[in-house]
Amino acid sequence: MILEALGSALAGLALAAVAVRRLSHRLPAPLLVFCTGVAGALFGDFVTHTALGPGPVPVSLLGAVVVSTASLSLLLRPAGRLRRRSAPA
Repeated sequence: MILEALGSALAGLALAAVAVRRLSHRLPAPLLVFCTGVAGALFGDFVTHTALGPGPVPVSLLGAVVVSTASLSLLLRPAGRLRRRSAPA
C-alpha cells in the first residue's frame, strides 16, 4: 500500500510537471500546481482504493491520475482577456 501511495504521488508530480511545462502562462505559482497535483493523486488513489478494495493496483493508479488531472484543470485561467459587455441602460 505504501508503494501504491508513492506511485500515485509520483504520477501526480509528473502530471503537474507536464502542466507547468506546457501551460505555465495559464497556471498560478508552480508550487501550488505541484502540491495540487500530488494531493489530487493521493486523494484519487484513496477514493479508488476505498471503492474497489485492495486488489487492482493499476486501477487505483488510474483513479489517481484522473482525479489529479481534474484537480489541475481547476487551476487553469482563461487564455485571453474576458470580454464583458455592459448591459444597455
